[in-house]
Amino acid sequence: MKREQPSVSTKLSRFTRKVVSLAKKAVGGDPDPAVEKGDGGYADWVIVGLHGLREYLGHPYRRLLDVLHEMPGIVAEFGLSVAELPDFTTVCTRKQNLEMRIWRVLLRLSAQLQEPGDVQAIDATGFDRISASQHYANRTNYTFSSVKTTALVDCRTSMILDIHCSMKQPHDTQIGWQVLKRNLHRVETITADKGYDWDEFRHNLREEGVRPVIKHREFSSLDAAHNARIDDETYHRRSVVESVFASLRRRFDDTIRARTWFGQFREIVLKAAVKNIESAIKL
Repeated sequence: MKREQPSVSTKLSRFTRKVVSLAKKAVGGDPDPAVEKGDGGYADWVIVGLHGLREYLGHPYRRLLDVLHEMPGIVAEFGLSVAELPDFTTVCTRKQNLEMRIWRVLLRLSAQLQEPGDVQAIDATGFDRISASQHYANRTNYTFSSVKTTALVDCRTSMILDIHCSMKQPHDTQIGWQVLKRNLHRVETITADKGYDWDEFRHNLREEGVRPVIKHREFSSLDAAHNARIDDETYHRRSVVESVFASLRRRFDDTIRARTWFGQFREIVLKAAVKNIESAIKL
């Protein structure tokens, strides 16, 4: 008699289960049915989950749906049968219609999959934008070749706590305070490079009970004295955020594919959430 093989939970099924669970929470309220015939269409959480799965697998929209047709077990995690899968054009179009709030909540929930440490780091980088048509560039003032991306990262887990994207080139201190202000409840000690050297920035953090470990640009002997008193072990933990940026580029490439600025913001935030979930299921 043939012995039955034990059921094995693959990383793909664990990821799908997790992204579906977080997508339902990110959308909020009682989850709608996965699909309703007529005008109802596909629930928002199904679209969010499918986009998370697409980033995880690295497939274009059409190929993702082709592959899912051969994966009834994964499709079942969405509460669908293979026959009920949406067309790839539906998945693509619906992404733009979902509020940015949903993608941000998805990122926040994904960051909670691991217990944070007591030191966080903030830094910025640029992600290249795919070329747009000249007509679109002229119509939308599409002048910068990269998206300035600021990330708040937990130094113990390397989880991305928050992402800020900008088409312009605002100063790091301005973005830094904007990001930290909405994450004060999750930050104890923040470390950053000299790009965040601003006395008012430090003052605001201390007023909120956050310890800033940020080196001064050395214009005087007093600045050098301030730097000499900094805890180097804590300060150098800011390299974690640089490692996170490097891992995002290795995992997802460093080019943003969406052509609209709001699509590019969604794409970067989604990649960060997928990285968090992927890190959590490895434990």
